[in-house]
Amino acid sequence: MNEIACTRPFRLPAEASPLGFRQRPTKVLLEVDGLTKQFRQGEAAAVERVSFAMGEGELLSLLGPSGCGKTTTLRLIGGFEAPDAGRILLRGRDITGLPPEARGIGFVFQDYALFPHLTVAENVRFGLRGMPRARAEARVAEMLALVGLADFGARRPHELSGGQQQRVALARTLAIAPPLVLMDEPFSNLDAAMRVETRQDVRRLLKAAGSAAILVTHDQEEALALSDRIAVMEAGRLRQVGTPDEIYRNPTSAFVASFLGRSNILAGRAEGMDAVTPLGRLPLSRAASGAVQIAVRPEQILLDPDPAGPATVVGREFRGHDQIYWVQEGETCMLVISGPGAPIAVGSRVRMRVCDCVVPVA
Repeated sequence: MNEIACTRPFRLPAEASPLGFRQRPTKVLLEVDGLTKQFRQGEAAAVERVSFAMGEGELLSLLGPSGCGKTTTLRLIGGFEAPDAGRILLRGRDITGLPPEARGIGFVFQDYALFPHLTVAENVRFGLRGMPRARAEARVAEMLALVGLADFGARRPHELSGGQQQRVALARTLAIAPPLVLMDEPFSNLDAAMRVETRQDVRRLLKAAGSAAILVTHDQEEALALSDRIAVMEAGRLRQVGTPDEIYRNPTSAFVASFLGRSNILAGRAEGMDAVTPLGRLPLSRAASGAVQIAVRPEQILLDPDPAGPATVVGREFRGHDQIYWVQEGETCMLVISGPGAPIAVGSRVRMRVCDCVVPVA
């Protein structure tokens, strides 16, 4: 493999923590400090010493595989579970011991929890029962206009599409003007096309309302598209917190590199800004030394057909907008993603070129 120059290494700002845990927003809304929850004695904690802060109006995704503790963390913040240790502050007020209804937090449930016997307008008005009628009706009209359902107030939930029901649930939550909205896998009941459209609607609506939100998801594409920051969880712990760009370009562990986007993980030996790997000497995005693991994104690899090349294409999938290849070179099998150009047949000999810096991970 040819050596390449690292022309545009990605750098975190000097003041930023690589993990992002200690990055405090300018105007802090929520502080989670050392949250721990163990459901059964002798078992591993479902959530262990989770700490982060988020700002006013920020959209944060808790991302991770099933069973990693993200939903438990959300339930602790919402007051549906009591922590064994740690505390939760909302705008500086300790809400750790308060019941859900006293926290001033909004919730959008996975099944939307709309009342089937009520109209859309009545569902949105449900949380405004203590408000004078005229003022409540004006607030309902305002929320339905905000979510693009001004003409749907008289309908019942079953007369709406899944995406429209999601917007009604959000309108009901935003009607009480909560500073923070919690959402647990809110798009899981929608088909793929509707999910893409609805998540952009939700982002727009939350930003328009000025509400911050925490979204629990296992869908990396969803987290990347919707979030201002992402908190990646594994086995009850936060592994990395940062903007989508920071985490994707600078994962701090092999787990994060593989979970948020695909990565090829190679063993190597770092020598400053370069590393010797099974695929040759590769430039690093940050200095390292000694034995390291290297994360190489599939889209960083270019394939050059060459009958005398050292690598062989051993698998291929056509995805429409791109193509996925599995390429074997010696004992190393690499995942490669390329554009929709002329396909390379399985069995072809190729040379692999890395077109950007790669990341040393723990």
